[in-house]
Order: sequence, then C-alpha cells, then structure tokens
Amino acid sequence: MKIALINENSQASKNAVIYKALADVADEKGYESFNYGMTGVAGESQLTYVQNGLLASILLGTKAVDFVVTGCGTGVGAMLACNSFPGVVCGLAIEPTDAYLFSQINGGNALSIPYAKGFGWGAELNLTLIFERLFAEPMGGGYPKDRVVPEQRNARILTEMKAVVYKPLIQVLQEIDQDFLKETIATENFTEYFTANAEPGEVRDYILASLA
Repeated sequence: MKIALINENSQASKNAVIYKALADVADEKGYESFNYGMTGVAGESQLTYVQNGLLASILLGTKAVDFVVTGCGTGVGAMLACNSFPGVVCGLAIEPTDAYLFSQINGGNALSIPYAKGFGWGAELNLTLIFERLFAEPMGGGYPKDRVVPEQRNARILTEMKAVVYKPLIQVLQEIDQDFLKETIATENFTEYFTANAEPGEVRDYILASLA
C-alpha cells in the first residue's frame, strides 16, 4: 500500500510529527509513505484544506497512492473538501476507535484528523495509535464481522453513486481555476513522487502538462 500525507497551511508546522507517526506505522506494515507537505518550510507553496481535497483526488485518481492521510485544525474542513472531489471517500478520526471503525465499516481511501483541536499532551501517541488501528486489518473487513456483507454492499453503493453524481476528475481539472490547480501541485515533492507513481492516462498527462 502507498500512503500520502497532505497537510494544509494552518497546521504545516506539525507535519514532521505527523509524518513520523505515520511513517513508523507504515514501515512496520511494509507500506510506502510519501510526504506531500506542507512541511512548514519558509517559502513553500501554500495549501488550503480545499486544495487538500483536490490533491487527494488527483493522487487517488491516478493511483499514485492507495490511501491519503490529511487534516486541518478540526479535521472537518479537510474531510468535507476531500468528499467534494471525485474518487475520494474520507472519514474523520479523533481517536483510534474512529479510525478502526471507519476502515472496517466504510472502507474508505482517505482519513482526516484534527491537528489543532485537542492536539496537546500525548498528541503524537494518539496519532500513532490512530494509524495502528487504521491499518490494523484490510480495509472493509466489517465490524462486527457478521455485518461485513451489508457494510461492503453499502460501501459499494456509495462508490457507484459518487461515480454518477460527480464529474470525472479530468473534467474537474479542466474546468477549475488553473492557478488554483498549479498551486495545489507545486509542493516540494509532488513532481518526484507523482511522476514515479501515477498510472499512465489523461489525468497524469494533464497534471504533468500543468507542471511544465
């Protein structure tokens, strides 16, 4: 599994703490983790929580990653933004049980976490526990286990409905403000990570052309 971390500007200073917790858990599981920023370095491209959603959609839509970890001050804005874009099913986790239940019942592909509200003593421990429970078992395994069939059916229905209701990602990319798109994909490691991992196709081609 390939996992991306995306932080927006208000919580960029916590990126190193978040990424360490994520990378430590991912390494133990044999997963790859990619830090797409923001990293809190002066002068870097600024991401809003809306851009978190767009970037998550791009990465998931091109299969550059399989899962996105994101967030903002409360976690709510980033969650709403992610779910506003095609191909993203994002949950909200404040503590480890939230993460586990989301992974097993909803089987989504993105998780938003609050990095200001309640982020105090022991915050890094809570992050580690969230990631451990999030990736404890294969996504969509069901909870309780005897509910797995209807839960998987509902998750599939949601995915199918989103495919009907939402515009295709390539259309979204073509119609949104192009400066907004270019700011979104201007983070420090985007070009390197995206070029190496995104599957060939019209979305990848459009993004690479936008980088030129």
